Amino acid sequence: MTSFDLLPGAERSPVILHVPHSGREIPADVRAGIVLDDVALERELDHIVDAHTAELAEMAAGLVRTTPWRFVNRLSRLVVDPERFPDGREEMLAVGMGAVYTRTTHGKELRPADTDPEPLLSRYFRPYARAMTDAVAERLAVTGRAVVIDVHSYPSAPLPYELHGDGPRPPVCLGTDPFHTPPELLAAAREAFGEVGLDSPFGGTYVPLEFYGREPRVSALMVEIRRDTYMTEPGGPPGPGLHRLAQALAALVDALESPDAWFRR
Repeated sequence: MTSFDLLPGAERSPVILHVPHSGREIPADVRAGIVLDDVALERELDHIVDAHTAELAEMAAGLVRTTPWRFVNRLSRLVVDPERFPDGREEMLAVGMGAVYTRTTHGKELRPADTDPEPLLSRYFRPYARAMTDAVAERLAVTGRAVVIDVHSYPSAPLPYELHGDGPRPPVCLGTDPFHTPPELLAAAREAFGEVGLDSPFGGTYVPLEFYGREPRVSALMVEIRRDTYMTEPGGPPGPGLHRLAQALAALVDALESPDAWFRR
């Protein structure tokens, strides 16, 4: 299967809805390197997957005036996590959850600690990063700007792997970056989602490294939605809250694509 999909939007749209953690699929050869039995693996997927976020982005894309682009990871983050640093800069290495995980959400062994990450980085991580970089570069070339909206979810109660799980857990957490999240983008998200918090329990946002801290025309925001607001935890079906959140996400996209948007530079 394809590791990821770039789903085209309107040519004039600068917005990319990035959905990196919604998948459950694990190729058979990758599954062979995971030590959990099938029952334990399914339970781990229930905890770690941002369930229904691809559906959320799809619903939002169908509600807007100008269709955004969508970049969707079709594989589980247990294959590789495309949003981690692939080297020692990654703080989640402390809990065995760098770009290639060796521990579970509850600190149990997922892969042997001495697993060589390079084959998975080469096969999955780097092609994903290159494709996302190219997608952002194309939006810059065509529209003069790019806005990456990172679509995630998180559990209502902290899991043991969380490094910053003792802070607030609002219905919607907005992850920001001091360079790539200007105040106007944050204000648009507050207007769209209503009750939000900032950078707790998860902070930051995703920008391809080629542009990170260098290209002010690339704006970015992470939208982390608390799972009990739209689904049965862990790993259960969505509820009516999913449509309400899709409407909110669509309102944000519409604000960002307006001809009078703040970031027309």
